[in-house]
Amino acid sequence: MQVKSDKRTKFVDEIRFIPQWAKIVAALVFLGIPIVFTVVVGHDPKAPPFWARLCMGMVCGIFLSLYTMLIGYVNRDAGRRGMNRVVWTLLAMFVPNALGIILFFLLRQPLASSCSHCGAQVQSGYGYCPKCGKSLSLHCARCQHAVSADDIYCPFCGTSLRNPAPGSPLTSAPPGEGV
Repeated sequence: MQVKSDKRTKFVDEIRFIPQWAKIVAALVFLGIPIVFTVVVGHDPKAPPFWARLCMGMVCGIFLSLYTMLIGYVNRDAGRRGMNRVVWTLLAMFVPNALGIILFFLLRQPLASSCSHCGAQVQSGYGYCPKCGKSLSLHCARCQHAVSADDIYCPFCGTSLRNPAPGSPLTSAPPGEGV
């Protein structure tokens, strides 16, 4: 029984979610890496020409600044999802080939929603609020499976949900409570 969340996130909202410190560090990395490539690497007698060093520095600067912002996103998103921020940030930073970041996106917890009755934070997949016991979704009165508001018949037992039989109304309350 999944709790449907009406909250839709957009990519722009997720970009805004990146912490300010990560954006500042990414800007410093973006500016610093090309300088390192042009100045420090330029002292080598076998260094490529200036334009090639500048292009390599720009490409590496872009890549490392995006990587820095991803680490900042992982740090903040882990906290939003109730996960350990320090552990996931360290994994994102030190597990090679960005596998820590990939692991975070594969293993992260779903965003919590709030109960419409008491406002408590509820994990995705809960059928009832753990604080007040209010049902978080509609249920079939006969088999207690979650149903959609636009269903006419229960997809699990076939009971009519629009004109339920007397004594078995469509319920949105936990079993044992009056409807």
